Amino acid sequence: MNKIVHLSQLIESELNTIQFPSSPENLYDPLTYFFSIGGKRLRPVLTLLSAELGGTDKKEAISCALAIEIFHNFSLIHDDIMDDAPLRRGKVTVHEKWNSNIAILSGDVLLVKAYQLLSKQKAQHIPELLSLFNQTAIEVCEGQQMDMDFETREFVSVEEYIEMIRLKTSVLLGCALEFGFIVSENSLSNRKKIYEFGVNLGIAFQIQDDILDLYGDPEKVGKQVGGDVKSNKKTLLYLIAEKNATGELRAKLNEIKSELDLNLKIPAIQEIYEVLGVKKETKNYLDIYYQRAIDLLESIETDNDKTSIIEMIDVLFNREH
Repeated sequence: MNKIVHLSQLIESELNTIQFPSSPENLYDPLTYFFSIGGKRLRPVLTLLSAELGGTDKKEAISCALAIEIFHNFSLIHDDIMDDAPLRRGKVTVHEKWNSNIAILSGDVLLVKAYQLLSKQKAQHIPELLSLFNQTAIEVCEGQQMDMDFETREFVSVEEYIEMIRLKTSVLLGCALEFGFIVSENSLSNRKKIYEFGVNLGIAFQIQDDILDLYGDPEKVGKQVGGDVKSNKKTLLYLIAEKNATGELRAKLNEIKSELDLNLKIPAIQEIYEVLGVKKETKNYLDIYYQRAIDLLESIETDNDKTSIIEMIDVLFNREH
């Protein structure tokens, strides 16, 4: 655990060394502001842990780790615009503090900055890093578009939802981890396993997030529960309920969407989910993807210690209600 904290602090320190020009102020001030908000820095930490698991010094992967984090922040700035989100980590979002046009441009600068950081890697690694990064960036955009499309679609299947979270969230974890194995010049077999480990871990993490949004302890989760219910978001919980509900329960499920009082809406949804066995079925999906991730990690052929990666998994999933 101390190692993970140390790596997180290292990433934060490295991010603080990135200097943006002073002019134009409206282009660069939003970036200084956005990074001051902070973050968990989970993805770049995974890159550094992967590099060490692959048998190389974490310093060899620093620029890759920073590229991952900066790309992630680029996507957050743009996502906030599309979601019309007023807050990010409790602070005013960039498009609210400035405007949407400025936020778009500032985000674009971060995307270019990510490529600049990747170009600092050894020449023999750059083609593979760029190929993986480009594919990941495209898939993240595909996932975001799917997520937006789901808002206006009447029916979304469980399989479609899982594919959406794979693209929108999980492939970036896979990319972060495979970066470490590219830099450490691991075998293609190991690279595929570490990537798929990250993808399955990411899917399990997002499913857990869906569960905690409705059933979590606000003190431990770090946010008020019921946000997804309030916005009628099609989470895995909801899609399973929709799949299982018939007759009167289906009518109640549809009716509750229009309820504005969360003090009534959340207990009503929880009651319907209890009858339909939704939480248990959702947890089954979580367990499947979590176990796939563990099996993939165990199958990686290496003489190096996997303890730190396992501790990182514990950090990601130790948010129980």
